[in-house]
Amino acid sequence: MITLTKETGPADLDGVTHLSLGVSWDPTAGSSGGVVGMLRRKTGTDLDLIAIAMQGADPVRLAGLDSLDPMGNGSVVHSGDNQTGRGDGDDETVTVEFARVPANITSIVFVAAAFKKGSSFQKARNISFKVYDATGGSSQQVADIWPSLLTQDNGCAVAKATRDGASWKLEVINVTGKIKQGDEHALMRFAVSK
Repeated sequence: MITLTKETGPADLDGVTHLSLGVSWDPTAGSSGGVVGMLRRKTGTDLDLIAIAMQGADPVRLAGLDSLDPMGNGSVVHSGDNQTGRGDGDDETVTVEFARVPANITSIVFVAAAFKKGSSFQKARNISFKVYDATGGSSQQVADIWPSLLTQDNGCAVAKATRDGASWKLEVINVTGKIKQGDEHALMRFAVSK
């Protein structure tokens, strides 16, 4: 297993037919202890993993939030919205089957966002991103991505899969920024800028 960073450059995905990216987090009490802190941990915070399919510089499909299979053919599939961060393992995943991705899609940008009002990175802890080779029906973790989330921003462009002829490459972006909460167009503009 490797830790992917911006400095290592794009990773070649030759032989990888299915790729999954998962995010996990734990709710935190923030600066509140006692009963208020316990209630905040119980309700959790809603982070979102979103995959934005790009046609050149234009976002054309979004997997996440309430769209689980935006292409309608199973090529980019989101696991569903975890609104609390409670539980073990990945809280949300996006799986890409590269052979099914339509030819007009040139890249897929993976964004983590505190998208809904009231959610924030500061209300979560132990945020991690894992990359899985899901080729052959089994899922084997092949890399960790540890983006810096010590920020007041509410969005992080985590990684980008880019079509390279007949194959794909995965690169770490790790760039944070502000996204207007609840605004899908702002989310897509953020992905385009990365």
